[in-house]
Amino acid sequence: MLGGAMCLALLAVAAGPPAEAEQARNNLSRAKVFLAAGDYRHAIEMCQKEVEAAPSVESYVYLTYAYHALNGYLDHLARTDQWVKVEQLYVNLAFHDLDALTNPPDILARMAKEIIHESADRQADVSAAMAARLNEASTARLWKQQTAWRVAKPDSWWAGPPLEWGW
Repeated sequence: MLGGAMCLALLAVAAGPPAEAEQARNNLSRAKVFLAAGDYRHAIEMCQKEVEAAPSVESYVYLTYAYHALNGYLDHLARTDQWVKVEQLYVNLAFHDLDALTNPPDILARMAKEIIHESADRQADVSAAMAARLNEASTARLWKQQTAWRVAKPDSWWAGPPLEWGW
């Protein structure tokens, strides 16, 4: 019996990390690419999948960061008068399928900015509160890292996560 248990343990070690952990890392790698592309809908979806696959303080903070990155990008577009890109961002967030081709949104860019900003802020507050409930010290540590990242990259921080996060 002990030999069988030893074989199972060796097989588990040889197989590597569980597929779930591997999938979670894959979600974050994909989220990083989506952030760089400005595809915030998919970046947020990947971070949500990370929360589902591996719920933790980190995964909730990562999700919160994706919402904050969306707002950072939105603020950048507004500051630089790139209202057509605000409309494009709205379309990216609002529509998930081909219905958008026959039923496009009619919304003013400045209204879209406010709608997106308010919604992302609310969602970020929810995920940040969940992270803090799990572990306030870890949440504070991660937010210090992202604050330093924002300071180091004031004109592009929203295009990717802090390097320490290892996405």
